[in-house]
Amino acid sequence: MSAEMDVAILGGGCFWCLDAVYRQVRGVTSVETGYAGGQLAHPGHEQVASGATGHAQVVRLEFDPAVVGYHDLLEVFFTIHDPTTVDRQGNDVGTQYRSLIIAQSPQQEAVAHKVIAEMAGVWDGPIVTQVLPDQPFYRADDAHQDYVARHPLLSYCALLAAPKVDRFRAMYARLAKVA
Repeated sequence: MSAEMDVAILGGGCFWCLDAVYRQVRGVTSVETGYAGGQLAHPGHEQVASGATGHAQVVRLEFDPAVVGYHDLLEVFFTIHDPTTVDRQGNDVGTQYRSLIIAQSPQQEAVAHKVIAEMAGVWDGPIVTQVLPDQPFYRADDAHQDYVARHPLLSYCALLAAPKVDRFRAMYARLAKVA
C-alpha cells in the first residue's frame, strides 16, 4: 500500500455483496473479503460460518482518499445493508453477519460515529453497527474473492448482490467507476 492510500474494514452481512459494490467505487483500488472481530487467529470459512469464532465477514478496502473519502465509503455502506438488525442480514443469521466497522485510526472512529448519527434519521430502527478499534484482518480463501463477478447467474448473486450494485449506481453515480 502506498503512502497515499488508506484502508477501511467493513462488515455488513455476507461479504460477497459488499465486495461486489465496493469494486464499483471510484478510488477503491483493492477489495478483499475476509474475517475480523473474532478471537481465533487465521480462521477458516467453515469456522467463521459456525459462529463460534466471533468473527464477522468483512471487506478490506484500499482506497485513495484524494478520490473517495472515508465518509463517502460509509454512506455507501449504510445504504447497501440494514444496520438495524442484530447479527442478521436478510436470511443470513449469526454473529458473522453483524454490522461492523473496524476503525483504523481515531479519525476513522470519529467519522464512523458521525455517519452513524447522520444515518439515524434514515432508518426506522436504531442503528446497531459496532465500531471497533483496529483488529486483525484475515483474508478469506480465493474462492470468496470477487465472487459475484465470477458467479453472476448464481441465484444469491443475481437476487441479492446485483440489486445492491444497482442501488449503489443509482444513488451514488458520482462515486461509480465508469462501466
